[in-house]
Parts: sequence; structure tokens; C-alpha cells
Amino acid sequence: MQKHFGILIICAVLLSTMSCNAQNDNELATAVGTVAKEQQQLPLLVTQTDFTEVAARTIDAVVHIRTEMTRLTPLYQTFFGMIIDRGVQRETYNAYGSGVIISDDGYIVTNNHVVQDAERVFVTLNNKRVMPARIIGIDPATDLAVIKIEATGLQTIPFGNSDSARIGQPVLAIGNPFNLTSTVTAGIISAKARYMNIINNPGVESTIESFIQTDAAVNSGNSGGALVNGRAELIGINTAIASGNGYYTGYSFAIPSNIARKVSSDLRQYGAVQRGYLGVNVVEVTDDVAKRLGLSEPMGIYVARVIPDCAADRAGMRQGDILLKVNNMEVNSYASMMEEVALFNPGDEVDVEFLRDGKTMTARLKLLNSNGNTQIVRGSRK
Repeated sequence: MQKHFGILIICAVLLSTMSCNAQNDNELATAVGTVAKEQQQLPLLVTQTDFTEVAARTIDAVVHIRTEMTRLTPLYQTFFGMIIDRGVQRETYNAYGSGVIISDDGYIVTNNHVVQDAERVFVTLNNKRVMPARIIGIDPATDLAVIKIEATGLQTIPFGNSDSARIGQPVLAIGNPFNLTSTVTAGIISAKARYMNIINNPGVESTIESFIQTDAAVNSGNSGGALVNGRAELIGINTAIASGNGYYTGYSFAIPSNIARKVSSDLRQYGAVQRGYLGVNVVEVTDDVAKRLGLSEPMGIYVARVIPDCAADRAGMRQGDILLKVNNMEVNSYASMMEEVALFNPGDEVDVEFLRDGKTMTARLKLLNSNGNTQIVRGSRK
């Protein structure tokens, strides 16, 4: 009897244990299901992008540009130790780049350094047609230029809004590196409002550099080509690379499309860019500058000088103000400020927000040109 009782106890214990195990398994299954359900509900933050359609809609609007220029080389001959002047030798040199068709009747935007000093300009379309082009206007301050070919019904790339471009956004670079026509590379936007101090402008105007940085491969010959987004919109003009050897090593830089749109429109209409100025000298607010100014954190840009009788002065801004916004866009660097101001003409009114003595203030500025007025400036090439 004791033996049977012992067996019954063991069986009862085993049944109890099996029951507990079954309960734990059910709880585990429920927990796993809950986690899986939560994971399924998380938003998908990274998507695979197929650029085939984007490339198909834009590649015919990017052209190859060849320029010709003549260089005079002095010729000398030695005769028994004497140097005899034999005149000069004329040599023709070629330079190459890319351009983007922005109107179906043949207007093309490119870099100024692609066509500067050119005596003749030739454009090759993606269908291999070669056509002469004339220079409509150049803008060394932004390194942009507009040329024109006599054609109609051309494919174009519409301008996108470069202000809405975001870091991490996928992009395509289209151009003609090393004379390899119609080349497409892909990457992402790595940074915005980059100031690189690479535009060479011998004139009196300040250069405007606020580049979009990307890791799409760009090389010699890509200059003036297109940077496009996933909607096949032009968001930048490829201009430069960061390299110690002249070849792509990881980063390239494009002029934002909003600047390119404004500059190209002015060059087409006036032959010169109508550029407004705030009339201030500024210093970027680093962490050290912020501490000296008594700011809780770096913000805006410090107004070191207000130029007398210019836009900022007439609107009541003072030295020591901290400029926070231009046209409701935050400005935290010299490049971002210049990018926003460059979108407006002399005579345009722009709202600014700034900090003074710990208080946020606003003012409306009427922009003036470099001559201190709002008159139209016309270029010599039209």
C-alpha cells in the first residue's frame, strides 16, 4: 500500500510539473508573439531605392561641354649663345565639363570654371548631336554660368527645392567624368551648408559657398552636372571634390538648386545676377564665443559690424546682435546666411529674427545691392 501511495505521489508531482511547464511555455509563446507584433508595428526607416526610372528621366538632360581657348607661347632660338625671338606660337587647348538643360529651347546651367576664358563652346547631347553654344552670362561669386544652344524640344530637369533636401537622402550624380559620357553614380546627402573656401572670385563680390555634400562619386568632367533626388528633380549642380590628388576620394560638393535657379534666371534675364545684401559683418558662434556672450548654447551668428546706411542699419540692427533667422530659416553659419540672402533681389523685403540683450526681436529689411541701391545691374553678355 505504501508502494502504491509512493507511486501516486510521484505521478502527482510529475503531473504538477508538466502542468507548470505547459503554463510557462504558454507565457513564453505569448511574450514572443507580443514582441513580434511590436516589431511589426515599428516604422520602416530605411528603404531600398531603385534609381532606374530617375536615371531614365534625367540622363538626356545632362550634356557634355567642350571648350576651346588659345594660348600664345613665345618661341626662342639660340644661335651661338644669342637668344633670337622667333615670335609666338598659337596653341589651342580644350577643357571639358558637364551642364544641365533647364529649358526646352536650349538654356543650360553649368559651372563658371567650365566655360571661363573660353573662345568657343561646344555641347554634345546624350544622342551624340554636337552643337555650338554661346555664353549668356557668368557669375564667379557662385561659380555658375548659363550657356545656350539653338534647339527646341529638349528634355529638361525641373528644379527641386534644395532647402527641403535632408541629410541621409539618396541622390544621383549625373555627368561626364573623364569624358565618359552619361555617367550616373549614386550616394546620399552627407551634409548641408558646407563652406569650403574653394571658389576663386577675383572680383569685389564675396563668394557664396553653401554646398550640399554628398558621397556620390564625382570626378574631373562632372563639374556642372546634375545632382538629382528620388523625384528626378535637380537639387544641386556638382562643382567640386575634396581630394588631395585631384580624384574622387569620398566626398563631393554641389551648389544648391535654389541658388542655381536664382542665378540662372538673373543671367537669362539681365546677363548679371541681382544680388541683395544685409550689410553686416558676422562671426560664427562657436562654443567658446557662446560662453563669452553668456549664451546657454551656440546659436545663430554674431553681428560684429553693421555697415552704415545699409539694409541692417536702416532696419535698426546693431553690433552685438545675434542673428537667428533669415526669412524664417535658421542661420547658424556664415554659409547658411549667405545661402538664404542669395535667393533675394535688391529691393526685396526680408524678415529677420535676432537676439539682443537676451530678448528675441524681429525686423524687416529692404535689401540693397553692393552699390547701396536697388537699381538693376546688367551684364555685358546677353
